[in-house]
Amino acid sequence: MIDDKLLSILVCPVTKAPLEYDKDKQELVCKASGLAYPVRDGIPVMLESEARQLTADEKLG
Repeated sequence: MIDDKLLSILVCPVTKAPLEYDKDKQELVCKASGLAYPVRDGIPVMLESEARQLTADEKLG
């Protein structure tokens, strides 16, 4: 789980766009860059090399 206060200040390291938290997948999602950053043990891993590419459906939805 990500604290709302933390989520309000985190941005995508690639685009500097805001992030959305996907609780089911435990990821921080940036639609601008098309990347999803993992959250491990409640800690966001904000490294582009650790992020996964969003699918076309995820980018739209």
